[in-house]
Amino acid sequence: MPTATRTLGWSLIRAYPERGEIEVSFEATDDFLNPAGSVHGGFLTAMLDDTMGPALAATLDPGLLAVTLELKTSFLRPARPGRLVGHGRVLRSGGTIAFLAGELLDDTGQVVAVGSATARIVRG
Repeated sequence: MPTATRTLGWSLIRAYPERGEIEVSFEATDDFLNPAGSVHGGFLTAMLDDTMGPALAATLDPGLLAVTLELKTSFLRPARPGRLVGHGRVLRSGGTIAFLAGELLDDTGQVVAVGSATARIVRG
């Protein structure tokens, strides 16, 4: 597991490769906070990337990797330190390009951020 992913406290909850869906969790620590006391948007974006990318990776044949080409995040409400759950899914995948979507939920089940990404499928 990459160091950045470990830093985010990434943990697999469940994966559905046949559906191109994944559920993961993260542990947002006080080290992730911005001056306003909420989780910095850069960390939330990284969490979304580490949610959507693995959703695609779980569908790929051995030796193939998903490389993010474009990533968009929308912040819906402040995220506090603690456990965040990510839901990622492959919207469409064909050839060498895939379109992904994801969301992060806090411990009350409220969506704190949503994202979309375009990824390129390459040989590793």
